[in-house]
Amino acid sequence: MANTNPNHRLLLRSLFDAAVAAAQPALCLPPHLPPHPTGRTIVIGAGKASAAMARALEDHWDGPLEGLVVTRYGYDVPCQRIEIVQAAHPVPDAAGLHAAERIRALVHGLGADDLVIALISGGGSALLVAPGAGLSLADKQSVNAALLKSGASISEMNCVRRHLSALKGGHLAVACHPARLLTLLISDVPGDAPFDIASGPTVADPTTCADALAIVRRYRIDVPDAVHSFLESGLGETIKPGDPRLQGSEVRMITTPQMALEAAARIARAAGLTPYILSDSLEGEARDVAKALAGIARQVAVQGQPFKPPCVLLSGGETSVTLRGSGRGGRNVEFLLSLAVTLNGQAGVHAMAGDTDGVDGAEEIAGAHLTPDTLARAWAKGMNPRAYLDNNDAHSFFQALGDSVVTGPTLTNVNDFRAILIDTNRH
Repeated sequence: MANTNPNHRLLLRSLFDAAVAAAQPALCLPPHLPPHPTGRTIVIGAGKASAAMARALEDHWDGPLEGLVVTRYGYDVPCQRIEIVQAAHPVPDAAGLHAAERIRALVHGLGADDLVIALISGGGSALLVAPGAGLSLADKQSVNAALLKSGASISEMNCVRRHLSALKGGHLAVACHPARLLTLLISDVPGDAPFDIASGPTVADPTTCADALAIVRRYRIDVPDAVHSFLESGLGETIKPGDPRLQGSEVRMITTPQMALEAAARIARAAGLTPYILSDSLEGEARDVAKALAGIARQVAVQGQPFKPPCVLLSGGETSVTLRGSGRGGRNVEFLLSLAVTLNGQAGVHAMAGDTDGVDGAEEIAGAHLTPDTLARAWAKGMNPRAYLDNNDAHSFFQALGDSVVTGPTLTNVNDFRAILIDTNRH
């Protein structure tokens, strides 16, 4: 059975592409660059967009410059003056550990006339790995892997991560003191809290070790004894608001999920669709968020409420997946498969969901498309959609249908993108 209405597929992809383009560092970083200091300018950074951010900075900085940023394997961008190091994500590796040590050494001993520009984006939690005193890389790897399977929100995961780190939770900012510090952020977290982006290495953190320990207990995360003791002892406490060593540091949010959604909305409007941005910060289990949005989509398609079709429902944020099956995971594709099962072939409803960094879960696949005949095409191939959902194997499901969306590294990251297009005139 052929895919229905390829024009809808192309339009949805154009919305996704617009969202990603709006978050490109080359576009959004240059307006935020500061005046040159009288001393040295040091660039540090971590995240999936950090290399692209470094390149944008280099292209618009005509003074002396040096530095080091760490990004995900495959996300490097050639730079002349700033060294780019690649490391593993989402579970950290030795390359990330070594890069973190070098970054800390790079900012050591700076003076008040020096400037540090920190380029921070999503993914930095795993890439900038610096275990707290008495903890090992293996401890951090174990905790990261367990958090990813637990169903915890990104905010909860990052709370635990920064309380196990010698650099996150403001510790890197303290290492830069007394140099002037400017942090440029690309947000990938619901709510855009600076301390949640890459677990906040250069900003103050209001949460505590007790909060982190409560999250470990809430999700029954099996952590190494050393990690449990570290949190219980308070040794992992982060740098708090008001700390005098952070005075004079500045934080600028250069792009956010909301900005990306607004860019997509402009494309939808130009195509004759009325866009509705439902939220830039939806959280929760991917399959549950899908059920709620399916209910809204069906009400629009059948009753014309609360919006009249043709329209497109846009949302961002970061859902979670509690892995219970043996499949390949992926929160965006799990959302889509749950949406398909709930809609059950509802006429006139198409959708796309993808991670704006080009990687959904641990797969080099951004997301997938959904059409009104998705379930019918699956059954025709002998595939049981609900069985794939129960096994957390939505990547395999959409790949078998030819509906995966593969972008390669996008060099940015403003979290999940979801678009549900409702057009009852053309099915």
